[in-house]
Amino acid sequence: MSLLEIEKLCLSIHGKTILDRIDLSLNQGEVRALVGESGSGKSMTALAVMQLLPYGAMTTGNIRFDGRDLLHASEDEMCALRGDDIGMVFQEPMTALNPVKTIGEQVAEGIRLHAKVGRAVAEERARHILDRVGLPESRFPLTRYPHQLSGGQRQRVVIAMATALKPRLLIADEPTTALDVVLQAQILDLLRDLVHESRMGLLLISHDLAVVADMADQITILRAGTVVEDGETVRVLSEQLHPYTRQLALASTHVPEIRKPPASTIASANCEKPLLSVTNVVREYPGARIGLFGRAPSTRAVNGVSFSMHERQSIALVGRSGCGKSTLARMILALDKPTSGTIEFEGVNLVGKSEQELRPLRRHMQVVFQDPYGSFDPRQTVARVVAEPLHLLDEKLTVQERRDRVAEALSEVGLSGADLDKYPHEFSGGQRQRISIARALITRPKLIVADEPVSALDVSIRAQILDLLAFLNNRQGVAFLFITHDLSVARAITDRILVMHEGRIVETGDTSSVLDQPTSDEAKDLVHASPSLHRALKRRMQEQG
Repeated sequence: MSLLEIEKLCLSIHGKTILDRIDLSLNQGEVRALVGESGSGKSMTALAVMQLLPYGAMTTGNIRFDGRDLLHASEDEMCALRGDDIGMVFQEPMTALNPVKTIGEQVAEGIRLHAKVGRAVAEERARHILDRVGLPESRFPLTRYPHQLSGGQRQRVVIAMATALKPRLLIADEPTTALDVVLQAQILDLLRDLVHESRMGLLLISHDLAVVADMADQITILRAGTVVEDGETVRVLSEQLHPYTRQLALASTHVPEIRKPPASTIASANCEKPLLSVTNVVREYPGARIGLFGRAPSTRAVNGVSFSMHERQSIALVGRSGCGKSTLARMILALDKPTSGTIEFEGVNLVGKSEQELRPLRRHMQVVFQDPYGSFDPRQTVARVVAEPLHLLDEKLTVQERRDRVAEALSEVGLSGADLDKYPHEFSGGQRQRISIARALITRPKLIVADEPVSALDVSIRAQILDLLAFLNNRQGVAFLFITHDLSVARAITDRILVMHEGRIVETGDTSSVLDQPTSDEAKDLVHASPSLHRALKRRMQEQG
């Protein structure tokens, strides 16, 4: 008997078909990947197994866990299973964590509930699992709160919560999306070890075919709520018999067509005043209070960073999670103030400027945040969310003109005007990221700071977005500062790269030169850990003889 069996699963929400006759099975000690484009039904399949479906959902078919019928299980029965026998890593870590509870409390909570142990024992076990997922006690005490962690660090906390009790079935919905490539490799090794040590079944939901090729024994490919291909992973991804499988494989290695300007044009531009100039920027955070009068040592998140970029330039800022990339981005956007140093945009020093003084510059400098859902007001429609930056324009727009501009921006990122009056919760994670990108594009800025702009997107939409960003860079001269842990994105879309480690820039140069022949140990680690579909398939084939 399979550990998990799904037979002819159909799901509709308020009468709209989401899943249509889904069949898949998962054995103990096996990894099955669930792959497909954003909105294909991957996450809804997982939520059906967990019985965490939204209001208005109707299901038919069968879902059995170790022979137990989950579709007809009571809420008490599901509560006993969730967290103990079945764990889940959700796609967006910030919405999966309680902002008013410490990370120690949240990891220990499930241990106390299911293992029936006291607080001290639960916290000791929580400490052990947090150490194992790369959050050592010396830097990440149990007393930290989610907002004090980077996106990647929060995802590690979610993984710790889901694996603390070594569940028999783990459903991982994009478990490494927010992680740098080095940590991604470590987390995947951890999940692989759990599968082997405890014979855990792992249902891995991912849009990264390189990760799937490296991890999964079996693969199920979904499209528009139906299974289009199913079978042994290496065979399916090597043969690519179904056209949709070939489409996904091509999109995963897609490189945008970048038309570089003539060398004389580049030389001339580099002689002009930089669009952005960062000089000796430091951001220091005071240590936490200890007792009545003591204080822990301060932390330098950014330590003496300097670089510049010109119009039309596209620069990648890469580094491990927590190295200071997002902190630096917030200071460039004047959302945070440096402890020392200067940041100039179009010749104006942003440091110390009032909000009124910054306002004329903000229309020319926009941002795509790492966590799209956290940057939206859930009570506002997409029309209002995307139109928000239009108040920075000098011209006054009518209501219809604003809607037309929003519809145009949505169309550019693969959505439609029909989505204007929907709310953020009605979209998948990848679709919400596209809305975030549309909001950044609507004022036609000179600089876009993109913090992991395609990390939440499936490979097909990722290819479309990279093409769009390359078009904006090539044809409209928009400069991009890409903050990313995905070196394939850096290689595809940027001409210069900055490698950051522990608050410092440790290596810089042409993107292809640095990635092909890195000189610093930190850059070498990133390049070595970067996943590759071709490499993963080759290794798996060799292992199979």
